[in-house]
Amino acid sequence: MTGATPAVARPGPASGRPGNPWWTLSAVSLASVLTGLGGNTLNVALPSVVRHFRAGPLAANWMLLAFMLANTVLVVVFGRFADMFGRRAMYLSGLGAYTLASLLLGFAPTAWTVVGLRVLQAAGGAMLLANSAAIVTDAFPRERLGSAMGVYTASFSIAQLAGPTLGGYLTDAFGWRWVFWYNVPFGALCLLWGAVALRPAEAPSRERGIDVPGNVLVLAGLGGLLFGLSQVNERGWTSPVVLGGVAVFLVLLPVFLAAERRAARPVVDIGLFRDVPFALGLLATFLNATARMGAVVLLALFFQSVQGDDPVTAGLKVLPMSAVAVLASTGAGLLENRVGARTMTVLATALTTLGLLELLAVIGRDVAYGPVAAGLMLLGAGSGMFLPSNATALLRGLPSHRLGIVNAMRLMAQNTGIVVSTALAFSLIAGPVPAALRAHVFAGDLSRVSVQGVQQLVIGYRYALACMAALSALAVLACLGTRRAERSR
Repeated sequence: MTGATPAVARPGPASGRPGNPWWTLSAVSLASVLTGLGGNTLNVALPSVVRHFRAGPLAANWMLLAFMLANTVLVVVFGRFADMFGRRAMYLSGLGAYTLASLLLGFAPTAWTVVGLRVLQAAGGAMLLANSAAIVTDAFPRERLGSAMGVYTASFSIAQLAGPTLGGYLTDAFGWRWVFWYNVPFGALCLLWGAVALRPAEAPSRERGIDVPGNVLVLAGLGGLLFGLSQVNERGWTSPVVLGGVAVFLVLLPVFLAAERRAARPVVDIGLFRDVPFALGLLATFLNATARMGAVVLLALFFQSVQGDDPVTAGLKVLPMSAVAVLASTGAGLLENRVGARTMTVLATALTTLGLLELLAVIGRDVAYGPVAAGLMLLGAGSGMFLPSNATALLRGLPSHRLGIVNAMRLMAQNTGIVVSTALAFSLIAGPVPAALRAHVFAGDLSRVSVQGVQQLVIGYRYALACMAALSALAVLACLGTRRAERSR
């Protein structure tokens, strides 16, 4: 990256000492499993929580939405704070906040208390996410970073595999409160091991000073955009709420850019975008997340609304994607050492595109499971390869005091892509379906209500998969451009 000091390939500390990079990786991966399980377990337990509090649709929606919005917006703020005040302190504070919020959530007296505590939990999760990949990057020498990043990324896929099953078991066996309380001993263990394993000798950046206007504008602008997009499924693209959220973002974006150019210590270094590989790598992150996550969400719904499967069966049918993603993540580092991180991102996005095209070719009401599973496994392989390789490509070679904010920007692009993907995908599949039947699409029981509606829904699926495949092809081009720009230096 232009102006960045190349990372020095330093030997790992002696085994058995707190600075051992593999100890560091184990601490970060354990905490990643903790936070990854948190989102997936609540998705399954949400109906039980809603019934307990007799919560309405608005409160139920915000139990999930509050975490997503707060986590995405705050990750940039905490990424900058970590660069200034030290990643180890910020990381351990995040673990403490996440664990405390989980404890309090089990005692929540009302539905809206759950929503408020989910924001605290999201803040703790944002502290962890903003630091995790940066800590791994700082701990490992260049030649071993790819393998380490693959193990770190695989921890999220493991959480995705185990989360729904764990959430269902805890809810059925012990009640919904234990969906939150199980985090407490797990979080305490992660906090203790993190205090031992993470290097205590980290020197915070001398670039002190909080960019208050920049932080406020990030919270307002990005928060407005994400909130507006999150309402598309319920209200439609022409809703004043959706248009208002997008308008807030568009109005505040130039204000934010102007403020950051004048700021002595900007929350986002605008100069980073002058570096072509970085800018294209961030674009590829956004495009890949937008293409990939929409397909994942849609396929779980496809098995229920089109083929009439129950939720448990539908969940089992999408598991091959996560299983392959675990294998691909752990194996990506070994291949990356031979061909390079940038080449791996090209291969990964190409596999994702191939998987989407395969699904587009076979999707239909009576399609057998085998061809769909093949497409899901291609998506899993592409996802598992892309996430660690892209993180390595963006973070490797940066000076330590820039790792936090760059990693936070990567996560912001990824999470924003997920929100855009969900809004876009649901809108496209529901478009051909009559308005009176759309509620049955998202309830998963359309196949029991209307045969014609199912046929119209399949048309919507073809529109959505074609759109996702086009976005994924653009991600391939962005990765190729990044690889070419880096080689031409």
